[in-house]
Amino acid sequence: MIAAFLGAIELGLLYGILAMGVYLSFRVLDFPDLTVDGSFVTGAAVMSALFLHGVSPWIATLTALLGGAVAGTLTGLLTTKGHIQGLLSGILVQIGLYSINLRIMGRSNIPLLAGTVMDPIAALPFGLHVSTLLTFVALVAFCGVILWAFLGTAFGLAVRATGDSPQMVRALGGHTTATVVVGLAISNAFVAFSGALVAQYQGFTDVTMGIGMIVVGLAAVIIGEVLFGAPNVWRGLAAAVGGAIVFRLVIALALRAGLAPTDLKLATAVIVVVALLLPRWLTQRRQRQNLQQAVDAALQEKADAQVG
Repeated sequence: MIAAFLGAIELGLLYGILAMGVYLSFRVLDFPDLTVDGSFVTGAAVMSALFLHGVSPWIATLTALLGGAVAGTLTGLLTTKGHIQGLLSGILVQIGLYSINLRIMGRSNIPLLAGTVMDPIAALPFGLHVSTLLTFVALVAFCGVILWAFLGTAFGLAVRATGDSPQMVRALGGHTTATVVVGLAISNAFVAFSGALVAQYQGFTDVTMGIGMIVVGLAAVIIGEVLFGAPNVWRGLAAAVGGAIVFRLVIALALRAGLAPTDLKLATAVIVVVALLLPRWLTQRRQRQNLQQAVDAALQEKADAQVG
């Protein structure tokens, strides 16, 4: 049981990289990017194809970033230059990526049983799970620092401003086309990097492994914000990673409780719905309590005045 939960945390950390990418598009850019389901597989497909052709797994994994960036760039260009609605742009690129990913892979499933970047991690002298956890924590922290540093640059601030008010950015002479395209490219690069790592962690790449990844990313972001809060960018990134870990732990608990693997997608949808509705319920409950306290105080004050 402990091994299952440790495995959930490890997978949650890898999904945390995806969650940071989704946080960039969904929260920072305020862009509903559905490219994620396709670019997640693109990262795994590019890595697997290069790996099978004898390229170093480290270089193949880093090259996956480029594949995701290209996918995000296409979505950004369709939106900014093609003037296609953002949601539809992501759907179109996602659909196209299914065929592209199949072309890259050459077949629908590629086993990755040995020689991946996971082998040196497993060889570290700390035990399998401890070595994996330490490595993944360091990797996620590094990715978080890189993204946080980017958002702190002048261009990164422009990206954040574009998400808040693109009209204001254009009025000040800024180019929202560049900020949207680059923001989506970086977002999907992180998603593809996560896909490449997850494929090596689970030992195979499958063309359908990206189905529902946008829901996983949104669940991580929303759960993280509910549980940990996100008053600033750094806390938002950390909360997204924490939400991914909590999400995977909840899934692990559900499986231990007897949930059928075929029902995981339904469970994921339910978790997201609860995560979306819970803050509203809590806010409404707090407002009712505050209102009741105000009414009680007014009645008490009136009663005291009558007695006096």
